[in-house]
Amino acid sequence: MKKLILLRGLPGSGKSTLAKTFEGASHFEADMYFMDENSNYNFDASKLRDAHAWCQNSVSNAMVLNHTTGAHETIVISNTFTQEWEMEAYTKMADQWGYRVFTLIVENRHGGVNAHGVPEDKLQMMKDRFEFSL
Repeated sequence: MKKLILLRGLPGSGKSTLAKTFEGASHFEADMYFMDENSNYNFDASKLRDAHAWCQNSVSNAMVLNHTTGAHETIVISNTFTQEWEMEAYTKMADQWGYRVFTLIVENRHGGVNAHGVPEDKLQMMKDRFEFSL
């Protein structure tokens, strides 16, 4: 069964760390767009839209490749996904290519600190707009 796993949560919750535990899965996240060749994170808020487009395109390419080669049976995406609409492009791709979608909310129960230095006021805004369906 082909699986698309969407890991949701605030910065510092452990989404990226959890994503790396899915053995054999292909992992994507918008933050990868900001990594340079030396694995340094260089965030630029003006390029956030480009980062999400890159992530969506990367997932789409992986799904197409799965269709032709069987690679990328499990795809994990770790983005904040604070609002339902932010997952729509991925769920549409999953429907198109026959992936079953799972969403997991990752909570910061371990006292993790967001590695990217997101200010507390921005974290609060993310908390306030976080949507979920039960």
